[in-house]
Amino acid sequence: MAELGLILVDIAAADKQTAVAFHTALAATWVTTAVERTSRDPGKPGVRLRCFLDMHRTL
Repeated sequence: MAELGLILVDIAAADKQTAVAFHTALAATWVTTAVERTSRDPGKPGVRLRCFLDMHRTL
């Protein structure tokens, strides 16, 4: 962690829409990085989305 209050959030969801909806809910309260893409683990169901959240800066 580069500085206090910066958190890495790894979201695991059944589909991209659910992962993006969860990210949108986080972004409604805190400053987050943009969603660029989701990823899949080969042979496993669901998707992953990674973003950073700044706990010091609220909207």
